[in-house]
Amino acid sequence: MDENIFNGQGVHVAIVRGRSILSTRGAELYDLRGTNTYKLSGELVGHLANESASDRRLDKATGSFRPMI
Repeated sequence: MDENIFNGQGVHVAIVRGRSILSTRGAELYDLRGTNTYKLSGELVGHLANESASDRRLDKATGSFRPMI
């Protein structure tokens, strides 16, 4: 099941598919390992606040993802 990621303005910016975060055009942007988000180079960049949420939002203050409300 795909999950959506929205930025702070509510714009759809990415899709979670399996263990990858993809751009809206399908290019792989990040890897997921549990709730941690990594660049493709392996550098930790943030985490998903709730692994089971169907829609997520990028939290600018912390640089991490959080469920969409």
